[in-house]
Amino acid sequence: MPSLTIDADNRATITQALDEGRWVVACLCAAWCGTCASYRAAFDTVAERHPDKRFAWIDIEDQADFVGDLDVENFPTLLIQRGDTVAFFGTMLPDPALADRLVIATAELPDEELARLADSSSERREWQLECNLRTLADAAGT
Repeated sequence: MPSLTIDADNRATITQALDEGRWVVACLCAAWCGTCASYRAAFDTVAERHPDKRFAWIDIEDQADFVGDLDVENFPTLLIQRGDTVAFFGTMLPDPALADRLVIATAELPDEELARLADSSSERREWQLECNLRTLADAAGT
């Protein structure tokens, strides 16, 4: 299944996936970004390799009320989360093999290790507060 383009009508699919304990892999991009446009097909290919996870494509400008003040410094930016634990947030090279390896490695981490990593640095603790997709959805009234 390719990634889902998030819009105002389907944002709840993200929180539903998190409620179900599924991994959510979100690509944060912008329509005007040429790199993002060329990366979309590759991101969809990675999504098809992981049907047990919810892959979401979020245009940060079209969905500005959803992403709020989330600080996206460059494109593409990936956000990987399960439950209320943000496991990764950062700019990625637009390389599907790299994204695939990151998704696999992250999903293989035991819960205890995810929790330890989430609290392992000030940056990661900040992710939990500022990058949490459930929190962002709640703030947007989703």
